[in-house]
Amino acid sequence: MGADQNHDWAKIAASALDWWREAGVDTLVEDAPFDWLAAVETAAPAAFAPLAAPTAAPAPAPAALPDTREAFATWRLGEDAPEARWGGVAIAASGPADAELMVFVDCPERDDRETLLEGETGRLFDRMLAAIGRSRADTALASVCTRRPTTGRVPRDIADRLGEIARHHVALAAPIRLLAMGDAASRALLAMSVADARGRTHLINHKQGKITHVVATHHPRFLLDRPAAKAETWKDLLMLTGEIAS
Repeated sequence: MGADQNHDWAKIAASALDWWREAGVDTLVEDAPFDWLAAVETAAPAAFAPLAAPTAAPAPAPAALPDTREAFATWRLGEDAPEARWGGVAIAASGPADAELMVFVDCPERDDRETLLEGETGRLFDRMLAAIGRSRADTALASVCTRRPTTGRVPRDIADRLGEIARHHVALAAPIRLLAMGDAASRALLAMSVADARGRTHLINHKQGKITHVVATHHPRFLLDRPAAKAETWKDLLMLTGEIAS
């Protein structure tokens, strides 16, 4: 029985060796000792290390805005302005550079060609100025967009940049009083809708120590569509001139 058992073990061992040989193992023992556990520990992290996520290149920072009125006025209509590649006419700000009152709107009207607020919208605007003893001759008028967007609304993707530019414009002009007409102008200058901004005076403190009192109201375009809102705008204009308290 012992011989048969030895014979069986020999067959089993030979079969096992054949299996390992088929599996690609051709050396059972090497002359030099090898720490198999250490090899597994060092190889495993490399084998299962997660791939590093690709890093996106940082977006280039916007160029610094010109720090003088003259340079800014030239830049605003130049090829580096955000709206430079839009179609239509680029319309510059108007009025005295040192005007005490400044008015901001969203963009040129569809029919504007040389100045902001021409046509019927402009005639209503002129009457609003006359009601508080002002005219275009002594009022600075500017827009968040120098060209009219295709949709007639300030594009969301560059709204933040245009707001930064508008606030820089106000800082250079440093008017005593500022009227933001319409939702886009209110958001650009005050970071809030005209509905939220109306009814009180806001303050903008400039680096040179000057303070601008800001009032938000409806755009003349809105008033032409909804004449009932003129009563609200009249209160806003009286707040702007200081005739009623905010």
